[in-house]
Amino acid sequence: MTRTVHPIEEESYRRLRARVDTAHLPPLTRAVVERVIHSSADPAYAGDLVCDETALRAAHAALHAGAPVVADVEMVAAGITARRAVCRLRDAVAAPGLTRSAAAVRLAYGEVGDGAVWVVGCAPTALEALLALGAAPALVIGLPVGFVGAVESKAALRAAGLPAISNVSEKGGSAVAAAALNALLYEPPPAAAPGAPAAAYRTATEPGAPSPVTRPAGHAPAARRTSPGP
Repeated sequence: MTRTVHPIEEESYRRLRARVDTAHLPPLTRAVVERVIHSSADPAYAGDLVCDETALRAAHAALHAGAPVVADVEMVAAGITARRAVCRLRDAVAAPGLTRSAAAVRLAYGEVGDGAVWVVGCAPTALEALLALGAAPALVIGLPVGFVGAVESKAALRAAGLPAISNVSEKGGSAVAAAALNALLYEPPPAAAPGAPAAAYRTATEPGAPSPVTRPAGHAPAARRTSPGP
């Protein structure tokens, strides 16, 4: 898509980059990290988000080829500015052992099937329900917020091995989840076929590890801190 960037956004990004060094990140990872920080004014996301550049490339291609987008709540859907998002929360009914958000995920999956991009920014139970379905998504943006279940559901998403954007801490929310999706939508498709696959990068350490670093996924932690703190 072609969009006009407002001067306020340009200045916001200038100040962001003066405080947080993102220049070393692969292009789509950088786009996601910067837009999440921009939407939240929280530089700590630079050391909290977990991204994989290879997965982002595939999801970016799927989005620009028309893959459906599903949002867990209407606040997430409202924040996605360049694409209509499916959200079935209004139609969902809670049941014993099933939250309304989880029921909405089941309804949405029945509508879109596999290959969709899922954006979860509110309910950990929505993310848990998606994982329980055994779906094959193009990408899961799993950034639910809260003190109960948020950390655990995001850890389960990473353990599932699905293409994903997540974060390690309890924070998240509708605005940052929508921002992560918008980052991919705003980036135009490449003009030519990509070359050799880029290394997958993480922008966070797991809980209990040393300081936040940016490193190729699967590699040992760097010997020194390479990404700025908050």
